[in-house]
Amino acid sequence: MSLFKKRVNEFPTPYTCENALKEGGLETKLSMVLMGLGNIVHGQIIKGLLYLAIEIAYIVFMAVNGIRFIAGLRTLGTVEQEEVWDQAKQIYLYTKGDQSVLILLYGVMAILITVLMVFFCRGALKSAYKAECLHKEGKHVNTFSEDLKSLLHENLYRLFMVPPTGFVFVFTILPLVFMICMAFTNYSRIDNHLVLFDWVGLDNFKTLFDSGSILGSTFWSVLGWTVIWAFFATFSNYIFGMILSLLINRKGTRAKGFWRFCFVLSCAVPMFVSLLIMRTMLQPEGAVNVLLRNVGLIAEDTSLPFFTNPTWARVTVIIINIWVGVPYTLLQLTGVLQNIPQELYEAAKVDGANTVQTFTKITLPYMLYVTTPYLIVTFTGNINNFNVIYLLSGGDPVTDLSSTAGKTDLLVTWLYKLTIDKQYYNIGAVIGIMTFIVLAVGALFTYRNSKSYKEEGGF
Repeated sequence: MSLFKKRVNEFPTPYTCENALKEGGLETKLSMVLMGLGNIVHGQIIKGLLYLAIEIAYIVFMAVNGIRFIAGLRTLGTVEQEEVWDQAKQIYLYTKGDQSVLILLYGVMAILITVLMVFFCRGALKSAYKAECLHKEGKHVNTFSEDLKSLLHENLYRLFMVPPTGFVFVFTILPLVFMICMAFTNYSRIDNHLVLFDWVGLDNFKTLFDSGSILGSTFWSVLGWTVIWAFFATFSNYIFGMILSLLINRKGTRAKGFWRFCFVLSCAVPMFVSLLIMRTMLQPEGAVNVLLRNVGLIAEDTSLPFFTNPTWARVTVIIINIWVGVPYTLLQLTGVLQNIPQELYEAAKVDGANTVQTFTKITLPYMLYVTTPYLIVTFTGNINNFNVIYLLSGGDPVTDLSSTAGKTDLLVTWLYKLTIDKQYYNIGAVIGIMTFIVLAVGALFTYRNSKSYKEEGGF
């Protein structure tokens, strides 16, 4: 089955933009350039005036600032801030220069507002065509008050969807497009491009993918460790959580509620508290090394290199992630096990199946079928698992002083260091794009393996 198929419209309507342009009257077609004209002609005066007001507001915005904002994207600013000596005041004054960040942000905002205006224009065209069709057929054309009442009844979903859609547009789409644009600039501390910067095309991508450069070699090393970490962090939690859930839910286990309570209690402790405590305990002079010295397992002047040796550090973060993550997997799988029909086990017992066969033929397939989306979401989440790495090891140890990442840094923690500590915003944007692509692919495959995807027959 093809991944992308044309989805059947669940709410078919003849009032489309294509039909409006082919079959609509002159007033309807003119609604493309003079929004609301068709509505006004066919009696929807207030609705038509609102569409017209939106168009006028957009034209005023573009005339006053919008065109200038979009034009600024060509150069991202050219005027530098200058230091001028004021003889009268005997101080240096600074002239106002261009700020490329604001120019880029305002330009992206103006473009997105233009895109949003296109959707408003489409809506006005379809609304005018609907009013024209109803008027020609002699049917009732809703007044403005009737449209408002419909928003509280059959179109209530539209009213409720406006605020979240607006927030997604402002706080998700705008920053995302801004970050993507930043990846094609030289916005960084290198060569002092923090105030004024230019477009550099694909140079940042070439630098990051060049294994011969410092950033390139670091990227491939961090990417490889990120994938390894995500794999072990996901499947180690799943396997150990499965084993514990099977042990607790077996018929011979007593006090099942007590054991489940113990793990639920560990989930109640904030994860960052547990991670910071473990980080303190595993330091060279932490509780674990001191205890090992006192019992004579290690020499007095030595310490186990939990966070100072690359291999030790990587194994340590994986093991501690198992400790903090297994309780959540246990609770997830416990619910799955309790929902497996007991008739399957009884039929298998009658057929003479042993414990291993029952597990491989009934329990494991059922668990994997139900929890495959959970596994994929967990895998993509571990790729972006900032808390465990940053709070536990901080990305250390750093074995190459010329590198900007440690041996336990993931893409997300390296991104944080590049932007916050190093101010390499352009490279950070490239890494952010790649992280977003990985997460988007993971979300896509999560949906494809979900029950709702199978019920709908795919895309």
